[in-house]
This record gives sequence, C-alpha cells and structure tokens, in this order.
Amino acid sequence: MNKYRIRFNKQKGQNNKGTIDHAWRVFEGCNKEYIFKNIEINAPVKSEKDKNGIDYNIYCYGYLTINRETSTAIIGAEN
Repeated sequence: MNKYRIRFNKQKGQNNKGTIDHAWRVFEGCNKEYIFKNIEINAPVKSEKDKNGIDYNIYCYGYLTINRETSTAIIGAEN
C-alpha cells in the first residue's frame, strides 16, 4: 500500500505538465509523479499542507490503477 498525494495541476498546459485537460497531479510516495485528466478515489482521504506549508493537497493510502484510455487515476483501498 502506497501513500498518494493529490493536487490540482496549476501548471496544466505548460511544458511537461500535460495538456490543458490534465487537471490532476498524483504523487506516489516521494519519488514518482503522474499527471491525469481524471481521478477516482475509493479510499479514505485527508487533507494536508505540502512540505513548504504553501499548497494544500489531499492524500490517501491505497493502490493505483491507471486507465490510459481516459487518463484516469483510480486509487482504491484494496489491491
């Protein structure tokens, strides 16, 4: 089970930040970032400030499934 931090993509449409439709940034642990158009969360969610205390994000623990056809991150509590 991994920790996922989810944040609105304020840089969408910019270089290496997805198209204007890629609204979500999903961080897996400390190392990996994904950018998605859609997100579905089927796990308990909490909010937190980022490490700099500037931006807020939500987080949950679970397992990530990626639907590449719809660019959707699906995070569930069960594998």
